[in-house]
Order: sequence, then structure tokens, then C-alpha cells
Amino acid sequence: MNHEVLPYRATRDFLSGALPFLRAGVRGGETVLAATGPGNLSLLRDGLGGDAAGVDFVEATEFYQHPARTLAKCVKAADELARRGQRLRLLGEPIWCERSPLEVAEWQRAEAIVNIAFAGTGASILCPYDLTLPLPILDGARRTHPRTVFGANGGYVDPWSYLSAFDHRPLPPAPESAESLRVDMADLFWLRAFVAEYGRGAGLGDTQIQGLLMSVTEVATNALRHGTPPVVLRLWTEPGDLICEVNDGGQWSPQPGVGSVPPETGAPGRFGLWAVRLLCSIVQVRTGSAGTTIRMRLPAAVV
Repeated sequence: MNHEVLPYRATRDFLSGALPFLRAGVRGGETVLAATGPGNLSLLRDGLGGDAAGVDFVEATEFYQHPARTLAKCVKAADELARRGQRLRLLGEPIWCERSPLEVAEWQRAEAIVNIAFAGTGASILCPYDLTLPLPILDGARRTHPRTVFGANGGYVDPWSYLSAFDHRPLPPAPESAESLRVDMADLFWLRAFVAEYGRGAGLGDTQIQGLLMSVTEVATNALRHGTPPVVLRLWTEPGDLICEVNDGGQWSPQPGVGSVPPETGAPGRFGLWAVRLLCSIVQVRTGSAGTTIRMRLPAAVV
């Protein structure tokens, strides 16, 4: 597996790294995908000439909609190709502009997870980064890519360490206005009714509510089985988001980035935190002396 960053400032810099990467895949019989903005897609089509027929072009707004789902889809494709003795080659330029700091952090986490999730697939991934992007985003690129198009990257950080640093950042406290419910029994009927009513009031659609209920049930059940009382659920809204968190008084020592990596295709297992990440837009896990908190976010129409 190869995961490289392509820093660029001008069109010629972008094309000098992207075109040879894509051509090598086409001529090597690989499955080749390019996901970037419409301007860069046009440049790639023109620059590839006849080789463009061997590339699937996708606009970044369509490709980069949800970190966990995008990651899961690509890993599944890479695994299936690898089992057939084939390889995935992906040029992917994430969308950074107009994302909130929390969204940026989730996509940066995804960049780190790529180094774990695609291991053993033989996939080649090239991530262009425009050097006019804000420095924190460029610093994330430096830390999450083992190589650049120019060679080894000395700023690369072990992905487990990178994820661990994210998961130790303190969360802001829930607002005093948050609705709360103490969870005392394994029968979660009333909890589910409470969450569904709040979700409808926040403008969630039926599909979103079902996803939230599945997520809350998984997290609350784990807290009751493995955590320490009291177990408390809180709900509140922020501009554009519904936030749901489950807190218990216990501490645990999860692996860094717990629930962040897609399970192996076909592997047995429970619903798990990975599936919670698929259902929610952002999932944050924190554990320490104040207990364990799992905070889930979904886009909401009413704030």
C-alpha cells in the first residue's frame, strides 16, 4: 500500500504529479479513480488524452460526503480487487473549504486511518493538497502521509499515535440547557422514545432518527454493560447539528482510534462503534478521571 501527498501551488505542479500517477495505473491494468474538483478533473482529462478512458472521474463534492462511509466504500473496493489479484489506484483531493473545524478534524483522522485500513491491499493513493490551504490543514497532510511525491516524509506520524492525540483533546461541556435522561435499566424503550421525540423536534427525517436510535442503543447498552453508574444521556442542538452524548462514571483503556477502522470484509462482530460512525456525521470518544463520554452528531434542520 502506498499513500502519498502531492503538494502543489500551480497547475503545472498538480499535473506533474497527478498525470504520471494516473497513467501508471491505467497502463498497469489497475482500477483507477480520480476524485477532485471540477477544474482539476477537466485538467486531468485533457492531460491524459487517450488514457483518460481508463479512469473513473468523480467530483469531490460527491465523493467526500462522509468520512467513515467514504473510507468503508474504498476499503471494500480495494479488498475485493486484492482478492482477485488486482489493485486500486486513487487520486483523491479532499474538500477542506467551508468545512467546520470538527469536520476538518474528522477528515484528517480519515487520512491517518488510510494507512491502517488499506494495509495489505496493494492500493496506491495520492492526495493533492493546494499549498494555499490554511496551515493547520497542511500540517495534517504532513503528519498523515508516509511519503510525498518527492520521497520519504520526515513529518509523518504513526497513525495510532495521531489518532490517540485526537482522542485525548478535551470536549467542551454539554450546555446547561441540554435535555438529560438517566439510564438505569437494560430496557431502553423510554430512552428510545425520548431520543426519537427530540430528534423529530430538531428536524431529523425518519431515516436519520432510525440511525440515531441504532447508535444510541448501541452506545447506551455498552455503557450499562461495561461502564459504571450513573449512565446519563444528553441531547442538545447547535447551529446545523443535533448532538447526543452518553456518559458513564467508568474509565477504560481503548486502543487509539477505537471504532475508527473498518472491520475486515466478512469479519464477524457486533454492531460496534464503527457502525455508529457510519450512521452519525461525527463521533467523539473520551475517557478519563471524569468518566467515559461518547458524543454523536447528526445534521439537523431545526436549531
